[in-house]
Amino acid sequence: MPERAERKSLLQDLVETIVFAFIVAMLIRTFVIEPFLINGPSMQPEFHTGERLYLNRAVYHLRQPRRFEVIVFRYPFNPSKDYLKRVIALPGERIALKGGVVYINGQPLAEDHPMVHQAFDFAETLVPPGTVFVLGDNRPNSEDSRIFGPVPLKNIKGKAFIRFWPLNTVGLIK
Repeated sequence: MPERAERKSLLQDLVETIVFAFIVAMLIRTFVIEPFLINGPSMQPEFHTGERLYLNRAVYHLRQPRRFEVIVFRYPFNPSKDYLKRVIALPGERIALKGGVVYINGQPLAEDHPMVHQAFDFAETLVPPGTVFVLGDNRPNSEDSRIFGPVPLKNIKGKAFIRFWPLNTVGLIK
C-alpha cells in the first residue's frame, strides 16, 4: 500500500508542478513578454515580414515611451490588429514633415536608424497629452500617425526588445 500512495503522491506533485508552470507562463506572457509576428513592409529596411520579436509589456507601466523606440500598439481603426512603428514625437511636442524631413518643435530631427525616405509634407500638429506620434521606417509604404493620428498610450502593448526569428537576425533591438 505505501508504494501506491508514493506513486499517487509523485503523480500529484507532477500535476501540481505542471499546473504551476502553466500559470507562471501565462502570467509572464500576459504581463511581461509577448511574441509578435511582423507582417508588412512598413518598417523596412530594419524589420521584415515573417520576423518574430518579443515585446516588453511591463516597461510602459514603469515609464513613458521614448523617441525612436519601436512599439507595438492596437491599431486605432481596428483594435483587433496590432501595428509595429517607431515613436517619433512625444506628448506636448509639435511635429511637422517638410520635404521628408521630420521637425520637432521647429528643429530638424536627426534620425540615425535605417529608413526609406520620400519627400513628403505633413502640416505641423501638436501631439496631445497621453499620446505619441509614430512613423514607419518605410515612410512611402507606412500607414502611421500621418493617417490615423497620434496613438493613445493606453493602446500601446509594449516595446519591441528582441528579435528571435529568423535565427540569423537574433538580437536586441536598439
